Amino acid sequence: MKFQLNRLLALALVALLAGCSSTGSKTGDAAAVEDRSTDGVETSGAAGAGSFAGASLDDPNSPLAQRVIYFEYDSSEISMGDQETVAAHASYLASHPDQAVTLEGHTDERGSREYNIGLGDRRAQTVRRVFELQGVSPQQISTVSYGEEKPAAEGHSEAAWRLNRRVEIVYSAY
Repeated sequence: MKFQLNRLLALALVALLAGCSSTGSKTGDAAAVEDRSTDGVETSGAAGAGSFAGASLDDPNSPLAQRVIYFEYDSSEISMGDQETVAAHASYLASHPDQAVTLEGHTDERGSREYNIGLGDRRAQTVRRVFELQGVSPQQISTVSYGEEKPAAEGHSEAAWRLNRRVEIVYSAY
């Protein structure tokens, strides 16, 4: 019970911090990710999580262009650095009920297949809960866990593993 209360408090803190975050662009990740955006979709923002007026899903300067949330080893907690990205997508989805996302959970190759499927699911569910706390309709969100089956980077190094521990946000029309 105490663990669940701590987790709920942590999610509430994430939602609060995300609502107070700035909308500066995020740089530094050199990983190339396939852009699966919907062309020409405009955003208008929603109160509380920043304003993205005129920002398109495929505008590389928009926080919405970042569609990958990375995780630490054996963790399903959203890092402080990715909270702004999650908040931006939640704001967009809350103000665009015609859009839907699939949250694809991934892991690195370490751990059993069953454990990694579960960890990928926990990662996707964490992002889902934050979206829902910020006003996204549950019907707009689906989740899937691929575990270690679809690596973003091949190799057996920390650099490759870091890129594989992720949730990809994939947009589609609702």
